[in-house]
Amino acid sequence: MKVGTDGTLLGAWVDVSGAEKILDIGTGTGLITLMLAQRSSANIDAVEIDINSSIQARENVELSPWSDRVKVENSSIQKYTEFCQKRYDLIVSNPPFFENALKTANRARTVARHTDFLSQDDLLQAAVKLLSETGRLAVIYPVEQAENFHGKAEYFGLFCQRILYVKSMPEIPTKRILMELSKNKLPLQENTLTIEAKQY
Repeated sequence: MKVGTDGTLLGAWVDVSGAEKILDIGTGTGLITLMLAQRSSANIDAVEIDINSSIQARENVELSPWSDRVKVENSSIQKYTEFCQKRYDLIVSNPPFFENALKTANRARTVARHTDFLSQDDLLQAAVKLLSETGRLAVIYPVEQAENFHGKAEYFGLFCQRILYVKSMPEIPTKRILMELSKNKLPLQENTLTIEAKQY
C-alpha cells in the first residue's frame, strides 16, 4: 500500500493555495504528504496508526528536501485529536473504505484498507475539530462510499465545494470521487477526469 492511484490522484488534485498548516490523516508511507510538501510551502503534520508505515514515512521525509516542514506522528487520529491544539487550513485523507469485507491475514494491510480503525464518522469528527473556520477537507472514495460520506458530512456541518469524478475510460462508470469540503457553503464545482482515452 505504499504508492497507489488513489493517493497519487488526491495528492495532485488537492488545492494547496493559501494553506500554511496541513494535516494528512492516515499518511501510510508519506506519499500524499510529500506531494503536498513539494507543491506548497506549508508545514505538514502526518498521522499514521501503523508503526512500520510511520517509520517508513519518517525515513522518506528525512530523505526529502522538505524534512524541515514535515512531522510524522505514530498515532490514531482519534488520539491525535484529543491532544492537538492546532487548527489546520487543509486536511487530506485517502481513508480506508472496506466495511464488513473479508480481511487479509496481514494486519497492516487490513488497517490500511478497512474502516475498523478509521470510520467516516471518526474522520468527520476529527476534521470538524481540527479545521480552521476557513479550512478545507479533501478525500477520495469509491462512488458508494463517497455518496455516504457526502451525506454524513452535511450532518457534521461540512459542505462539499469541489468534486472530481474519475473514470478509467470514457465508457466506464465513475470509479472514484474526490471531494473538497469546508464549514462554509460555497457554489459546487464539478469536473470529470478520464484517465485513459480510447486509441483509434
